[in-house]
Amino acid sequence: MKLWDKGGELNKDIESFTVGDDYILDRRLVKHDCAASLAHAKMLRKIGLLTKAELAGLENGLREILRLDGKGAFVINKEDEDCHTAIENFLVKKCGDAGKKIHTARSRNDQVLTALRLYEKESLGTLKQKLAGFRKALRSAQKRQGRIPLPGYTHMRRAMPTTVGTWLGCFSDSAADNDKFSDSVLKLIDQSPLGSAAGYGVPVLKIDKKMTASLLGFAKAMDNPVYAQMSRNKFEATIAHLCSQVMFDLNKLASDLIMYSMPEFGFVKLPDAFCTGSSIMPQKKNPDVLELVRGKYHVVLGEEFKIKSLAGNLISGYNRDIQLAKGPLFSCLDAALAALGIMSVVVEGLRFDAENCALSEELFATEEVYKLVESGTPFRDAYRKVAEKYK
Repeated sequence: MKLWDKGGELNKDIESFTVGDDYILDRRLVKHDCAASLAHAKMLRKIGLLTKAELAGLENGLREILRLDGKGAFVINKEDEDCHTAIENFLVKKCGDAGKKIHTARSRNDQVLTALRLYEKESLGTLKQKLAGFRKALRSAQKRQGRIPLPGYTHMRRAMPTTVGTWLGCFSDSAADNDKFSDSVLKLIDQSPLGSAAGYGVPVLKIDKKMTASLLGFAKAMDNPVYAQMSRNKFEATIAHLCSQVMFDLNKLASDLIMYSMPEFGFVKLPDAFCTGSSIMPQKKNPDVLELVRGKYHVVLGEEFKIKSLAGNLISGYNRDIQLAKGPLFSCLDAALAALGIMSVVVEGLRFDAENCALSEELFATEEVYKLVESGTPFRDAYRKVAEKYK
């Protein structure tokens, strides 16, 4: 039964359209909704709306859902619309009246928002681990071959000398900044929306939002119920932006490696195990993994814009448009986590060719200028004198 069902019959085409793919996307939120439901039930027990026996029954029911979900056996039907309805229907069937009471002092609005917030916190924790793994792979590569000289480029032309270590280090430093950014995002979203209900609070009942926030591991409960609703796409857009920053770096690293590993450059070799082949050209070794990482940046950027665009021009309070941002959020996080993992593997497998990376004479032109400056030649005169050599 739908949570909003009042006995009428919904047009099947309307039902299919409004449900969309939420019942599929929500499979990843089941454990988080169970955690929020248990915290909420404990709060209801505290304020006298559940008996000790009812709470125990609900705890058992939620544990059973988690057990089934862990085996991939908890079913969310299209008719359920989402995991929240499927969970409540399960609890009603198993626990009777206690299951009917679980939604007291909640709206599906703050219910989904709380589950999403818990999912986001968990995902950002994983993102930080992946960033740490990526930096470890970069440091390992720096230690292994970091002293090898490497031509530095500006305007897609050879410019000045650098090293493999300096080039790899730029990605490590940027990953460190992304880690700091993720800390800021985690601090921002570490606020429990549970208790905001449909965006205007819960009348009559004296609920304890601080209790549920503490039980769920949030730093605080959100005071303003309207802001709780407004924060949904705002926070999701911030998370998507973090993902796009991560993918920006990986896009550039992938682009560099595609160029550096071209036979015409030969600076670095990609292991055969990292490359795919052609169905017609037997000699081909294609850097598909790098091309897909490069392309995923644009996918994430598009999803970020989608989230921000969906939130625009909406009045305060909940609007169903907001629901369409769930898929893009998942897409951003999935892409960033997968790309960080695979690029860590790629970096670990890189082998630079010192001979092909050898520096040509013109790369030291700026060094020549400053040697003349050291001996007393004005910079502009030194610059022009050295320039004559390379006309």
